[in-house]
Amino acid sequence: MTEVDPETVVRDYYDAVDDERYDDLVALFAEDVRYERPGQGAIEGRAELREFYLEGRPLEEGSHEVDDLIVDGDTVAVRGTFAGRQNGEDVAFAFADFHEFEDGTIARRYSFTDRDEV
Repeated sequence: MTEVDPETVVRDYYDAVDDERYDDLVALFAEDVRYERPGQGAIEGRAELREFYLEGRPLEEGSHEVDDLIVDGDTVAVRGTFAGRQNGEDVAFAFADFHEFEDGTIARRYSFTDRDEV
């Protein structure tokens, strides 16, 4: 079995989001993934995650710029910026994400931004 490189998986995640390759994106996560965003309900499981990216994500086209990425064991911390569109308006904001790995996939993800909803 091939060893999973958490940094590569996380970078692949941002590329998949930006390219709207949601099947590839969902495959990077554990079946029972939990994705938390402050002030919003947690997303649980791959089916909910897929639904969020297909129908529920308020951000429209855009791209992530990763400024810092730190791997510590099974956790990858990322700091960066996003520029794109939300509700027809141009947006740009900073984010910090934490990705926790189990068995080679992202099992938990936490996102923090200076916006109310992303």
